[in-house]
Amino acid sequence: MDLLGGFGEILGWVSLALVLFAVFTFVDALVRPAEGYVAAGKLTKATWLVILGVSTVALFLFGFMHLLGLPAVVAVLVYLVDVRPAVRNATGGSGGSVGPYGPW
Repeated sequence: MDLLGGFGEILGWVSLALVLFAVFTFVDALVRPAEGYVAAGKLTKATWLVILGVSTVALFLFGFMHLLGLPAVVAVLVYLVDVRPAVRNATGGSGGSVGPYGPW
């Protein structure tokens, strides 16, 4: 029985999912307007693009189990949980009640 091989395969899938997740956050940060970051009181758009870009590369090259992978995962989670909702609220992109011509 090759139990360790199965565990390694699971870690590979988790690493791939985290890389794709990091790419999603980078693209999300890229399409958000720069004014939203300032209005939300967060770091600038350029700073978040650098943080998320470096995080994506670190996760791709080293995985999440590496010394550089853990801070990369934390940065992606901070963007997703704290920065993204604040920027969405500051720019009126909260979804649901916003139509193509404004709120309804």
